[in-house]
Amino acid sequence: MASGSTDLLLPRAGAARRRPATGGWRSALFIIWVEVAERFAYYGVSSNLISYLTGPFGETTAAAAAAVNAWSGAASMLPLLGAAVADSWLGRYRTIVASSVLYITGLGLLALSSTFSSPQSQQCSSSGDGRQVCRSSSVQRAFFYVSLYLVAIAQSGHKPCVQAFGADQFDATDPGESSSRSTFFNWWYLGLCASATVTAAVMSYVQDNVGWGLGFGVPGMVMLLGLLVFLLGTRTYRFYDGGGSGAFSGVGEAVRAWRKSRRRGEGGGGATVEAEHGELAEEVRGMARLFPIWATCLLYGVLFAQPPTLFTKQAATLDRRIGPSSSFQVPPAALQSFLGVSIIPCVLLYEHVLVPAARRATGVATGITMLQRIGAGIAMCAVTLLVAALVEMRRLSAARDADPGAAVPMSLWWMVPQYVLFGAADVFAMVGMQEFFYDQVPGALKSLGLALYLSVLGVGSFISSFLISAIDVVTRRDGGTSWFDDDLNRGHLDYFYLLLAALTVLDLLAYVYFSMSYIYRRKVVDVQ
Repeated sequence: MASGSTDLLLPRAGAARRRPATGGWRSALFIIWVEVAERFAYYGVSSNLISYLTGPFGETTAAAAAAVNAWSGAASMLPLLGAAVADSWLGRYRTIVASSVLYITGLGLLALSSTFSSPQSQQCSSSGDGRQVCRSSSVQRAFFYVSLYLVAIAQSGHKPCVQAFGADQFDATDPGESSSRSTFFNWWYLGLCASATVTAAVMSYVQDNVGWGLGFGVPGMVMLLGLLVFLLGTRTYRFYDGGGSGAFSGVGEAVRAWRKSRRRGEGGGGATVEAEHGELAEEVRGMARLFPIWATCLLYGVLFAQPPTLFTKQAATLDRRIGPSSSFQVPPAALQSFLGVSIIPCVLLYEHVLVPAARRATGVATGITMLQRIGAGIAMCAVTLLVAALVEMRRLSAARDADPGAAVPMSLWWMVPQYVLFGAADVFAMVGMQEFFYDQVPGALKSLGLALYLSVLGVGSFISSFLISAIDVVTRRDGGTSWFDDDLNRGHLDYFYLLLAALTVLDLLAYVYFSMSYIYRRKVVDVQ
């Protein structure tokens, strides 16, 4: 039986007429809920993970930031594996169910592992500067990281499957359902932003003030509820046979055609093979044309890794009271909610102000091209990092007058602008990359567009992990002070932000060079 045979096999043609009881908004709402639950679970772990690693777990700031970046990179790259499993074996529905079960298991083990990271269970020793350093035992560390990477593996099954399965509930050949399908993506994105915003604010408070066992357990319970709701909708879903037409079967067929074309070409039969497989071979060449753009977007992935790591550690040192007389402390990771909060008004401004104005100036229907949108986002990231460096300089200056171990006499709200600017940059760079890689990937490999976009974030996180580890080693050499010292008042995050800002400017120049020579697969539509 063809791949994806675990799903009910129904042809698309005339589907809506033969099965009016399935699909549509009733089914889509079940699927949107499971994605909202999954994002709650993921951000419930990732948004405040560095606080756990540098707190109860006993990691140094540099090691914790590198570990979080490596895990985030794996979580962004593993969807390639999840897509392969769904495409060639389980099908989307069963991949979602299996991933949800694995998710719940991983989160349950994380909650259990947090009970082992008490001060009594840690191994303590004196550092070179006389400070006492306590770390979890090797067994506890192994148990924790196995649990953590189970979550990353589970997430890989959701990323490539849930959104596509939701879109399957609307027939693109039916005019009414095609319109609803477009609306589905809008509600989908709104659900993701709302889930991430609420999670960063609520779960960071629970983890910092109530306990890590509950902080990791609540996302697990939400994920369990999401799975139950998803299963309740099973009888309403529409299922399609993958038929080997997914991303990975398409890649394999295209590569085989390209290699066959080369072999026949060497033997004098290249013209025949090119006539038979010319389109597939051209798709492989088309993928190669995307590489310079993909490579120059990688630094954006490095920058994207900073808010949940170093920004959060930076915020933890500040005066986090709501007001001078308030006793309530804002959790450092809660500032990440400003990323989601800023995205919604930025999208509205982009659609209703920038695009119409740019359309009148350029004559392009979309206002600016996809590559211009990405470039604008990268440029905004350079400005964001410069602002972050200036704020860190201000923080270090204020820290000189602070008592050792006390909060820096500087309000937490100083950091809000850099989060808001990053959210605005996301509207340009991240959404631009999604649109570009989806639109420009060759036809038979269309579903690889999302994987390419995710790989930018994944590889960027790995690069960030390497940079932090390398800089930490270099700056500690010969008794020096690390830029990422555990006492951030002795470190120099401002130097790191300035370094990233300089690299971003250089990267932007390379991006502009390659984007100016890029030829779109389809001509940009002009205003009529």
